[in-house]
Amino acid sequence: MDTQFIVELARNSIYTTLLVSSPMLILALIVGLSISILQSITQIQEMTLTFIPKIIAVAIALVIFLPWMITTVVSFASQLFSIIPTLS
Repeated sequence: MDTQFIVELARNSIYTTLLVSSPMLILALIVGLSISILQSITQIQEMTLTFIPKIIAVAIALVIFLPWMITTVVSFASQLFSIIPTLS
């Protein structure tokens, strides 16, 4: 096990984490931005107004993208488990 292998493993881990979390983060960003624009237009400056729509949007994104997220994480984990016998 050399340094290049460890760097590649860390890079793949970070990439998989970003890939799996991106649908929920992007949807929360879009909802938060649209609520902020709505608040600035209507001049309603209630801080708690953004939390409920974001929570609902992230929950909906989780329900929609969960099968894909599970498949991606299981694929990455199976790749890691298949590498274990080759390590020495």
